[in-house]
Amino acid sequence: MAGSTPFRKRRSRQPDLTTGPAEGAPGGSAGADVDPSIERGRKASLAAVVGYGAQKVRMSGRGARAGLTAVADRIIANAPRIPVRDLATLRVQFPGLGPEELADKLVAGAVYGTSTVGAGIGAAAMLPVPPAMPAELAAEVIGVAAVEFKLIAELHEVYGVPAPGSVRQRATAYLGAWADERGIDVTSPLTVNAALGGQLRRELRQQVLKRTFRSLPNVAPFMIGAAVGAAMNRRDTKRLAAKVRKDLRKHQVPWDESGLGLA
Repeated sequence: MAGSTPFRKRRSRQPDLTTGPAEGAPGGSAGADVDPSIERGRKASLAAVVGYGAQKVRMSGRGARAGLTAVADRIIANAPRIPVRDLATLRVQFPGLGPEELADKLVAGAVYGTSTVGAGIGAAAMLPVPPAMPAELAAEVIGVAAVEFKLIAELHEVYGVPAPGSVRQRATAYLGAWADERGIDVTSPLTVNAALGGQLRRELRQQVLKRTFRSLPNVAPFMIGAAVGAAMNRRDTKRLAAKVRKDLRKHQVPWDESGLGLA
């Protein structure tokens, strides 16, 4: 029809859409070459994104290590301040009990203490706020460590094999026992010296990391975490006490030989 534009010609006015280089123009696009500055900018942006992601991964790794170190340092700082009863005090507070019965009493008290800590942290996480979860987990690990540290120290008293040295030295030795989940062999100076060595912080960080992973279910909402936290802490403290008592029985000193014989 005169004066009208054929449909074929109207389409030819639209730019062709391609997904790759045009035939016969390597590296180019349909009808025009890509601006080199735009291509360089695209590559630079991609490299920046990849670099930022790698930096965040490195920062998160450093942050995790720093968090574990901070919790371990807090446990080390708290240990010498935790009141530990000697054998004479324990026998006055629990009259008429032999070593095993007294140890059972100490374990029962510690199990109640750590289960209470787990239930408390689980209840605090009933309405969890993500930024607060690391603090809740750290608080639980520190609280459980304090209860179990006291238990280990007093079990050594009950079995007549307290760690030697000053208050700080004994606290460090018992922290090593907590990190290793073993009793101290005070007849072997190498064992005590190893507990007092520079590797204690590394062992504590490993133990803190292990306890933190165990405590992750404790921050579940709707009071589920409270029940799980209490049950898991109860189980873990019983298991720790069984290991320590098994080691201490091998080197047990009867009360009459320690000057605190049965009345």
